Amino acid sequence: MPRAKTTADVFNAIAEPRRREIVELLARRGALAVGTLVETMGLPQPAVSKHLGVLRKVGVVAVIKEGKQRVYHLEAEKLKTVHDWVKAFEALWGHQLDRIKERAERRAREQTESPTLLKPRKGQS
Repeated sequence: MPRAKTTADVFNAIAEPRRREIVELLARRGALAVGTLVETMGLPQPAVSKHLGVLRKVGVVAVIKEGKQRVYHLEAEKLKTVHDWVKAFEALWGHQLDRIKERAERRAREQTESPTLLKPRKGQS
């Protein structure tokens, strides 16, 4: 099956770890010049520009020319489709977390009620 183009949609664009790093940097630090991104990421300028081009094509980042610099900023609303998709799975995570919490609370109660009757688990002393 042929691979989807990285510029087809937001999901494909952010599938690449370096592009997610760019998104995170822009979310944390605000608008940044390409030179700052290059320096921060430790990548060659052409590589950073290529990643920015992909993100720009799907609308996740926008660019403003300030003098000789190109300054990129995040268009966070474009990530809403990703958020909405992931949110559908939140109930699954919540259910798992509830089960972990219940087990931990039950174990804590058992230890409080009868600390000498509990045997250590395998590998524990």
